[in-house]
Amino acid sequence: MAPKFGTSGLRGLVVELTSELVTSYTHAFIQACETGSAVRVGWDLRPSSPDIAKAVIDAIVAAGRTAIVDGALPTPALALAALNRGQSAIMVTGSHIPADRNGLKFYTTGGEISKDDEAAIIAQLGAALDGQGAQVDATGDVITAYVARYVNGFGADALKGMRIGVYQHSSVARDIMVDVVKALGGEAVPLAWSETFIPVDTEAVDPITRVQLAQWCDEHKLDALISTDGDADRPMVADATGKIVVGDVLGPLTARLLGAERICTPVSSNTMVDEMSEFSAVVRTRIGSPFVIAAMESGGARNVVGYEANGGFLLGFTADGPVGQLAPLMTRDCLLPILAPLYMARKAGCGLAELVAGLPSRFTATDRLTGIETDISRPFLERLSTDAAVRGTFFDDMPAELSVDLTDGLRVTFEGGEIVHLRHSGNAPELRCYVEAENQQRADTLLAMFLEKISARLS
Repeated sequence: MAPKFGTSGLRGLVVELTSELVTSYTHAFIQACETGSAVRVGWDLRPSSPDIAKAVIDAIVAAGRTAIVDGALPTPALALAALNRGQSAIMVTGSHIPADRNGLKFYTTGGEISKDDEAAIIAQLGAALDGQGAQVDATGDVITAYVARYVNGFGADALKGMRIGVYQHSSVARDIMVDVVKALGGEAVPLAWSETFIPVDTEAVDPITRVQLAQWCDEHKLDALISTDGDADRPMVADATGKIVVGDVLGPLTARLLGAERICTPVSSNTMVDEMSEFSAVVRTRIGSPFVIAAMESGGARNVVGYEANGGFLLGFTADGPVGQLAPLMTRDCLLPILAPLYMARKAGCGLAELVAGLPSRFTATDRLTGIETDISRPFLERLSTDAAVRGTFFDDMPAELSVDLTDGLRVTFEGGEIVHLRHSGNAPELRCYVEAENQQRADTLLAMFLEKISARLS
């Protein structure tokens, strides 16, 4: 599959991300979008990223622009630096997908590119820009400013008395997470620093990792455990038992702390937020941060935030943190939805599990089947979506169908409130399954049942 734009950024196999292709997309971005005084460049820790970043930097210079080289750093840190300086940025990352794949994320002077920007970039492919620009190595203050954002907003005692495990693996934020926990008064326990790249998907954590999280929490007597995906725009948070607090729970908790009024979130997020009376509106979108951002920008409401089921949180207004203000950041961030629930639990004098237990009780489970190409999954989903009889046969173990939502994939709500949502990934040969039920055991059972059904159909 040739590299293409997915839910967030350009993605493809490393062998297909040639210097010629990277140059073409970089020049098209510069031609189609507002790039400001310079284009900042960062990358994650997968093996292919430095070489792809070099191709990006060379292309920027060859186009007569200034390339500011920030090196390995979190995507939200790079985006924040570009936004604050009236510059643009290109992040080399494949996010959570395996190391044989990689990609590019583009940011204009106004923030993450939109779907319209993606179309404009594609229309400019083949544009050959010629000039003599410059390469400038950054001073390193970008990461310092990113850390200071949370220290200034939450304060030096925000996590005082808390013992926080940090699953470092190959996250580009592995040291930053440790630094932030310490700066907020917590005790950081670094765990499993990895020399090789590990594709952590915060939306579909594998069973082996879940067992390991529980073992670490028990062994190290942790109050919580945190981590991120590869480029650190998606959080992973576990309570004191090692049980993961899913992203569409972290999002509403963070929104509650910040006093948000309007929520924008994809259709894949669970329905718990709809039952939280403090929010004036909940807007559902297609899956992907560009769609969430478009909804945030179109509503005209104050105090708007966005979040995704993967945990990435987008702040659309200047919010009051516990001790200081947090400026808007309209791209997925990992640290805000990690820190907000931890702070809330500490302030309430309880654990994360108890904090979550106080929310409306909706339970979710999600996973994916890998190695399923789109040309196989798309016809399967189209038949289910368009033929009620085929759908009825496939869902014959479920109660009667109440409604069908085709916003992004196929999302079916059944009598009693259970939900099954199927969609093929925009970034990799995968088919994802999301389920929602009234208790975790039932959600896990539904997930296993439908993954087995789908596998039997498509194998």
